[in-house]
Amino acid sequence: MIKVGVVGYGVIGQRLADGVALQQDMKLVGVADVAPTLAIRALKEKGMPYSLYLGLAENRPQFDALNIPIAGSLEDLVRESDILLDATSAGVGAKNKELYKKYGKKAIFQGGEKNSVADVFFHGYANYENGVGKDFLKLTSCNTTGLIRSVDCLDRAYGVEKVAITIIRRVADPGDYHRGLTNALQIDKAPSHQAEDLMTIMPHINATGILVHTPVTHGHIITVVATTKKKINKQQALDVFGKHPRIRVVKIEDGFQGNASLFRYARDLGNPRGDMYEIGLWDESIVESGNDIMYAINIPQEAVTIPETIDAIRAAMGMQKERLAAVGETNKYLGLGKWLEQ
Repeated sequence: MIKVGVVGYGVIGQRLADGVALQQDMKLVGVADVAPTLAIRALKEKGMPYSLYLGLAENRPQFDALNIPIAGSLEDLVRESDILLDATSAGVGAKNKELYKKYGKKAIFQGGEKNSVADVFFHGYANYENGVGKDFLKLTSCNTTGLIRSVDCLDRAYGVEKVAITIIRRVADPGDYHRGLTNALQIDKAPSHQAEDLMTIMPHINATGILVHTPVTHGHIITVVATTKKKINKQQALDVFGKHPRIRVVKIEDGFQGNASLFRYARDLGNPRGDMYEIGLWDESIVESGNDIMYAINIPQEAVTIPETIDAIRAAMGMQKERLAAVGETNKYLGLGKWLEQ
């Protein structure tokens, strides 16, 4: 049984803890944070289902004042875990790495950290084997994670030479105010980092992209124009997309009109926090353009990286040596792909 600690109990950390707790071949040791945030207060009100470790000793009085039980220090969590999932703010993980190295522990970092923090820039489907046995892995960002799922799916079936993407990016997560109240779109300089990151993971594909920030919170939408090695039609694309456990093919005619429709559907399914681990791909968005195939996907940014992070645990700890075996276990415990059986 692999013992896992989660460092940082924010948007991603909460979901990592829940995802690990569902894995029957892993044990969640606990979570660590530095302040009694709303997420920590909610954890306490839920009866402390996860043990809480304190990241900053000097903040102990803040927790005591709220009667929030503390299981130990961050160092205690590191000592008790086989591997750490670092979901702290960008830059903090690089500092925490020294603590992980001190105790000889493996760690997985989220997309906000620089690539140099890790031995491997990792994606469960696209380059799983590169991460097997490595000490430090770094996940791709939420957009890149979902994008690579779809491109890798096409690439393995038909071969992909190049992609051009447009990312319609949510400006902040639900509940965040740090970006202020907005009524504008903002375009970034091309190419976007997601295109460059895709080429890092999949160096045989030429990619470029444009990113536009939008004043919404529930999910990004990415349009993709993919050039395959041999021209394919819409049905061929649907054939492979429709079999992927982490891609949910949906239809506008069924009511899936956009990002909010998918978020609402997740809530109607009873998913905690309205989360979706899978990306949504619109059937009606798949079109043939000359020798290219075009499609659009929805990225549920708060939860989409959770499956790939759990894949990374499996790779780093050598739990499975081959990608399909590994992602299959992750999918099984997270309940991914159940809709394919209906």
